[in-house]
Amino acid sequence: MARSAPQTPDQPTSVAAGLPRDTASVARRFETLVYGIALTHTRCRADADDVYQDVFCAYHRKQPQLNDEEHIKAWLIVTTLNCARQVAASSWRTRVVPLTPEHAAALPDRFQFRTDLQQAVYWALGQLPESCRTALHLFYFEDLPVARIAEILSLDVGAVKMRLSRGRAMMRQHLQGGVFDD
Repeated sequence: MARSAPQTPDQPTSVAAGLPRDTASVARRFETLVYGIALTHTRCRADADDVYQDVFCAYHRKQPQLNDEEHIKAWLIVTTLNCARQVAASSWRTRVVPLTPEHAAALPDRFQFRTDLQQAVYWALGQLPESCRTALHLFYFEDLPVARIAEILSLDVGAVKMRLSRGRAMMRQHLQGGVFDD
């Protein structure tokens, strides 16, 4: 039997046929997923950039042995949530306060969407507790079914449904008025 040449770190590896596992390919494939979750949870472009970088650095360092694309996606979601929690809980973030309201408004890392509607939805989502925000983001923005969200977050299906229901109700309250009253 002929032996195959050993793979170098620059070569893509795969557990399943056609599944790229090198960090660059995985980053290209899942950049929107990771950055979206990071931005939703940190509410700050600079912090989301840091989380994004930390997640893919962790992937590169650990080279986790994952079975398929869904397994990679789940690993990235959990890692992104954990990194975002670390950033949110950092002593710098919890202790720094802008000097004046003008300073707060002038911060360059505030994320702005193109339309008022998008900005209002993003703002309302940011007002939710993390548990509801995570469930809504994964359900609506990542199109994951409730059962898969429950599996990724290690919750019961009923708990995910409750978080979605509560999150929708809170979003409804936050979005009443403004651009949504016609």
